Amino acid sequence: MKRKKPQDKKRYRPYFLLVFMCSLTVTSMGNMSRAATLKVCYDQWAPMTIFPSQGSTSRGVVIDMVEHIYTAKGYQLEYYEVPLARGLAMVAEGLCDMLPEYLFSAHSENDFEYAKEETFAYATAFIVRRDDPWRYKGIQSIKGKRIATGPGWDYSSMSVDYQDYLDDPQHSSFVEVIAGGDDVVERIFRMIRDNRVDLYADSDLVLQHVLNQVNLADELEIVRPGLEKKLVERPIFSKKIPATKRQALIKIWNDGRRSMRGEQEQILLRKYKVSIED
Repeated sequence: MKRKKPQDKKRYRPYFLLVFMCSLTVTSMGNMSRAATLKVCYDQWAPMTIFPSQGSTSRGVVIDMVEHIYTAKGYQLEYYEVPLARGLAMVAEGLCDMLPEYLFSAHSENDFEYAKEETFAYATAFIVRRDDPWRYKGIQSIKGKRIATGPGWDYSSMSVDYQDYLDDPQHSSFVEVIAGGDDVVERIFRMIRDNRVDLYADSDLVLQHVLNQVNLADELEIVRPGLEKKLVERPIFSKKIPATKRQALIKIWNDGRRSMRGEQEQILLRKYKVSIED
């Protein structure tokens, strides 16, 4: 800004004040923008949470929900695509404000707080070969079947008996633990097709999505009912966030998730070509 001549002094002061006030407004708006950034950590669990790729910018049903709910309240979302263990650590450290889905436990850890409203209560199901008449009828029905799972995967919230069966060394010859990257479930589907294992349990929505992806609907099928209880997941929020702000963020989620039940929820599920089975 050019310095004014002395004779312009009367005009200079109001002009300076106007510029100063505008500067404060811009600074304040910048601070508001920064304050309205929500840092979201999440892991890959398609179709609920998906890492974008060159072929698709989609982030999954639950991330779409989070974005819809918080952008409506003026928040900008900043995403961190990380493995689950790293996401939990980042929430604990305050590097992320929230993680949209985590297995609900009444005995919450000290470094995060659950929202009240769940993302979903997921019914489970099994995937088997189409020529296999097997159906789940309690723990006795899986004896003698070759079961696929992943390293450290825990089904105990859905069925303690099922998890105990997988953990029992006496059944180790019937339990195939499949390690690897993000394509583990797709590989399990192909192993079932190739008669290397017999069955695999997961969220019904996950099984629907993967069956669409691998194009094996003529050879494999989803069978219900699944395990005895549903898999309940809720968003978690960092306790490094000041309590007032954290409670405000939780309230936004709780109110927003309730308002999305019904048709809006179905629209998102249809986008990813899955549906909640009765």
